[in-house]
Amino acid sequence: MTSSMDSEPAGSASAEVDRFVGAARDALTDRMVERLATTGGAALEVVDRLNDPETLEAVHSVIDKMTELHRIGALDTLFQTIGLIHAARSAATDSIVDRLAGFVEQSINTLGSDEMQNCASDVLQALETATAETEKNDSQGGLFATMSLLGKPESQQSLYFLLKVGEALRSARSAR
Repeated sequence: MTSSMDSEPAGSASAEVDRFVGAARDALTDRMVERLATTGGAALEVVDRLNDPETLEAVHSVIDKMTELHRIGALDTLFQTIGLIHAARSAATDSIVDRLAGFVEQSINTLGSDEMQNCASDVLQALETATAETEKNDSQGGLFATMSLLGKPESQQSLYFLLKVGEALRSARSAR
């Protein structure tokens, strides 16, 4: 019995293909053939799903949006954001999560207290009053008008108050 390799010249294309197929047959194990069949089946399943018009349209839409994101540079930003979220998640230990939850709880309790509500209400009222008074004032402008304004005791008291607030903030910040 003669093989097809014996009947053809050694350099022909058919002989080369026969040798390649024989080498592949000898090299492939049953496990490799099984993996190739599984991979091929999965690939054909994906290709088959592209026959659905809605799926095909969705894939084209995703490709178009990815192209647009890449064109404007947002794709890099997206992946950097994902990396940041991953790093934060990896760094988040139970201790950090507990401390963060405690901080949020304390902040909510502080901001939700009656004292803070009264303070916020007072600040809003003061801003509204100051806005109304400012709108009523016809600004004369000039150096003498400013000097006249500085001569009023309530203006001096307000400036003194603002200076003291600034000093208190500066000393509080420098103490940290």
